[in-house]
Amino acid sequence: WRSLEGSPEFVVLFVPAESFLSAALTADRDLLDFASGKHVVLATPTTLIALLRTVAHGWRQEALADRAEEIHQLGRELHERLTTLTAHVDNVGRSLNAAVGHYNAAVGSLESRVLVSARRFADLGVTDDELPATRPVVVLARRAAPDAHVEPPSVAL
Repeated sequence: WRSLEGSPEFVVLFVPAESFLSAALTADRDLLDFASGKHVVLATPTTLIALLRTVAHGWRQEALADRAEEIHQLGRELHERLTTLTAHVDNVGRSLNAAVGHYNAAVGSLESRVLVSARRFADLGVTDDELPATRPVVVLARRAAPDAHVEPPSVAL
C-alpha cells in the first residue's frame, strides 16, 4: 500500500476458502492480530465480496464529493458572471433612458425653436411643402430587478 499514492493503508490477502482461514486460525490464534499489525486484511471469498462492494461505494462517494465541489465552484463563478452581466444590462438601460431623454429634448427644441420659424416660410409663400412632424419617444427601458422572475415566452407548437 505504501507503493501506491492514494491507496488505503492496508493490503488484502485473499484466502480462497473459508475452511483454509479457519484451519490457519485454529493453528495460530494470533494470526488476525499479527496480520492487522502489518496492515494486512485476511479475506475469504465472502469477506472479499463485501470488501470490494465497500470500496466501490467509497469510490462513488468520493466521485460525488468531487463533483459537488466542482458544482460549487461553477455556481460561484456563474453567480459572479451574472452579477457582472446584470451591471452591464443596468448600464445599457440607463444609457438608453438617457438617450431617449436627450432625443426628446432635441425634438422639443426642434419643434419649439426651429420648425416654428421654418413653417413661416410656407406663410410667406417660399415653399408649399409641409414640414414633417417629429414625434417624441415615450417608452423607457425596463429596469432589471435582481429578484424579478421573468417567465419565458410560451411557444405554440
